[in-house]
Amino acid sequence: MLRTEVLAGLVVALALIPEAIAFSIIAGVDPRVGLYASFTMAVVIAFCGGRPAMISAATGAVALVVAPLVREHGVDHLLVAVVLGGLLQVLLAVAGVARLMRFLPRSVMVGFVNALAILIFTAQLPHLWNVPWPVYVLTAVGIGVMVGLPRWTTVVPAPLVAIVLLTAFTVAAAVAVPTVGDQGALPDALPVFGVPAVPPTLETLTVVAPYAIAIALVGLIESLMTAKLVDDITDTHSDKTRESWGQGVANIVTGFFGGMGGCAMIGQTMINVRSGARTRISTFLAGLFLLILVVVLGDLVALIPMAALVAVMIMVSVGTFDWHSVRPSVLRRMPRSETAVMLSTVAVTVGTHNLAYGVGVGVLVAMVLFARRVAHLVEVTSELDPDGTTRTYRVRGQLFFASSNDLVFSFDYAGDPARVVIDLSEAHVWDASTVAALEAITTKYAARGVEASVTGMNRDSHSRHRRLAGYVTGGH
Repeated sequence: MLRTEVLAGLVVALALIPEAIAFSIIAGVDPRVGLYASFTMAVVIAFCGGRPAMISAATGAVALVVAPLVREHGVDHLLVAVVLGGLLQVLLAVAGVARLMRFLPRSVMVGFVNALAILIFTAQLPHLWNVPWPVYVLTAVGIGVMVGLPRWTTVVPAPLVAIVLLTAFTVAAAVAVPTVGDQGALPDALPVFGVPAVPPTLETLTVVAPYAIAIALVGLIESLMTAKLVDDITDTHSDKTRESWGQGVANIVTGFFGGMGGCAMIGQTMINVRSGARTRISTFLAGLFLLILVVVLGDLVALIPMAALVAVMIMVSVGTFDWHSVRPSVLRRMPRSETAVMLSTVAVTVGTHNLAYGVGVGVLVAMVLFARRVAHLVEVTSELDPDGTTRTYRVRGQLFFASSNDLVFSFDYAGDPARVVIDLSEAHVWDASTVAALEAITTKYAARGVEASVTGMNRDSHSRHRRLAGYVTGGH
């Protein structure tokens, strides 16, 4: 329904304001830079993105990446890095980077979601520390409204009701609590197109290139992970390639309009989706409402108590966390390797406050554990023919670097007869390490005057073996 999309967009816009200001502070730029980024990112991605109802704006991950650049070289170099990062995202999208999402294990995805929920929650703690006591009451009331109201009606999003009620109360009762206005100055004019004032030299490129690469990679990882999460929640499919180049276009536009760049925002996306939004309308309106709120209605927005927005984000974190994944009954049944991948993803993400690092480590741990597990699935059996002149070894399993390293120790070189057959009809050769191992085995037999032959390879294994045999060990 259009009403649902409009109201969801309004709630998201309200939640974006303090987040954008906070991320601007982290990056070391004026709050206007973060707010402009959130506006332009949301509006552009509404048209270019591949995942309807997903919100893109200025993010903490990008803020952390660009902070050193701003500190050492200023805002103009930041804008160049954002534009260049956007160009790289477009190129990566054309190269098919989105297809790599299929290699993300479910345990990494669960770790990503849980870490994100923890980060969203811990980001609210500074707003609950060393503050007037009414803040705690207002936060509790806001949570109560969002828990209780949906049991009565879902016509209006509960977060919006909580924000309006708490703002009205604090203004009417003149309750002195921190407000949105205390977080930083809100812009009073529209963003304008401009070219960053930096010299177009190789030195400039050398300075901004590492940050542009980081912006591109961090932005794509977070955006594609968030898109996959929304796919799961809404039982719909999104175009990840379009989302990838859409993020690039959004960052390019953002850089030329004075924004700090960004990517998909899991917290605000969850607010949007949980409010019932399912189309691009809510994403577009979130950006449009954000601009109207801060430029036209800035004085009213500044009165919103931070306690109301903290309550909204706490509920988002609770709803985002995968509580099923930490149930004792589930943990007892889950393989330890899966749990280790999930926990490593959470630990690194929370420790570094960088989702890209957490996902990277999680995938690496999953790969290592998978390789280790598969390596032990290789089986070698042997039998001697009735006349005792030939021994046949049958190898079963997937042969790659982890499993083939121990293959050479599965043969009785000194005790075997004059002829040995290595049957690979139930195995698959995957890499050069296996070809080298097979050559080492036949070489050991040849040194003892034993004729060893490899048979039974399937077409792919035979092709790989024929192409590499004699080259991987320097035989030619």
